[in-house]
Amino acid sequence: MTKRILIKDAILINDGIEESASVLIEGEYISKIFPKDVPDDILKSSSIVEARGKLLMPGFIDDQVHFREPGLTHKADIYSEAKAAIAGGVTSFMEMPNTIPQTTTQELLEEKYQIASEKSLANYSFYIGATNDNLDELIKTDPQKVCGIKLFMGSSTGKMLVDNPESLNLIFQKSPLLIAVHCEDEQTIRSNTLLFQEKYGEQIPVSCHPLIRSEEACFKSSAFAVELAKKYNSRLHILHLSTAREMTLFSNQIPSKEKRITNEVCVHHLWFDDRDYERLGNRIKWNPAIKTLFDKEKLLEALLNDTIDIVATDHAPHTLEEKNNTYTKAPSGGPLVQHSFNVMFELHLQGKISRAKIIQKMCHLPAEIFKVYKRGYIREGYFADVVLFDPKQKWTVGPENILYKCRWSPFEGYTFTGKVTHTFVNGNLVYENGKFNESVKGTRLNFER
Repeated sequence: MTKRILIKDAILINDGIEESASVLIEGEYISKIFPKDVPDDILKSSSIVEARGKLLMPGFIDDQVHFREPGLTHKADIYSEAKAAIAGGVTSFMEMPNTIPQTTTQELLEEKYQIASEKSLANYSFYIGATNDNLDELIKTDPQKVCGIKLFMGSSTGKMLVDNPESLNLIFQKSPLLIAVHCEDEQTIRSNTLLFQEKYGEQIPVSCHPLIRSEEACFKSSAFAVELAKKYNSRLHILHLSTAREMTLFSNQIPSKEKRITNEVCVHHLWFDDRDYERLGNRIKWNPAIKTLFDKEKLLEALLNDTIDIVATDHAPHTLEEKNNTYTKAPSGGPLVQHSFNVMFELHLQGKISRAKIIQKMCHLPAEIFKVYKRGYIREGYFADVVLFDPKQKWTVGPENILYKCRWSPFEGYTFTGKVTHTFVNGNLVYENGKFNESVKGTRLNFER
């Protein structure tokens, strides 16, 4: 018989509505939503998860993570980071191609899918990376099986900086699927770096990071990407916006799911600002850089008025040994996927964003914008990727509960209010109050394109 699980008497947050409800899971799917009483035959034939006082939400979909496998597994791997994601309520992730080797061919892409099928507790998809000379590989990509093409229009490692104008035009003209772009202008960054090296030598303060990877570098590159997308009617998605000025490039006049040009903001750009460099140093060194309080406030404002479409993490772990280097040698990026919803919930508790809006930006719109098949909502017939969250449970981030392989967090020592207690993936209870069920793995995401 197909197993039945009843999540009983939760506060359901879904599709802009909060209501008391119970949800029946049968096999992989949500089979019934009961806004009122549950029939006796369902009660008697189901395993009951008592959820009174807890929030029941769709599993979060993170469209931008770096899980470092293959080739960089001293920092992280698909197994460790997917577990951390699950503990944070992230049931599906889309992972980036700047691994070793870089994921720039169909063969290398499928190798990552194979690794995930054996290791990942969460559902998964992987971007194929663009280079100046792999258009043939990009064109082969199946839009129904791959989340998108990742394009670096700013500095990157190896061959993944795409700076040839002819290559850029061809990618935007011929891409068979969504192009997700990292936008920072390389020449601007190089020029700024030389100026600060002349002033400080090798001892550049990390507080100079947002001046080196500046507002101008971000805006110039984002504006160019938007220009190309409009020229070719491309499906463009700009990642990790960080400046108020970039908001002038986007519209909120049509629903996000109907836009040809979409975007995201990451939790660290909504939480930190340049005042935090003194306290946290390289731990909050990201690309694009965390910028001013004004930028942070305008990003939140744009999120609320739907100029910004999605909230993600850009989860990108490095070891503390690497991070504790000088500014010029310390890598950019940090671990976030376990704590992303908690960060957003803290902003809710501060009165800055509603719970329904968070779910829209972390669940519904990632599914709509990427056209993920039957995920991102709690609906009858959809996959049962759901999360229970105790909004009153307090906990402090520390070494004993950090699940990232790198074993640190920029939130270490912070006390959050609210905690994920249960995470279901494809109907399987894979996480419950700190314990994992690793007997069943996540599955490859499919896309309705």
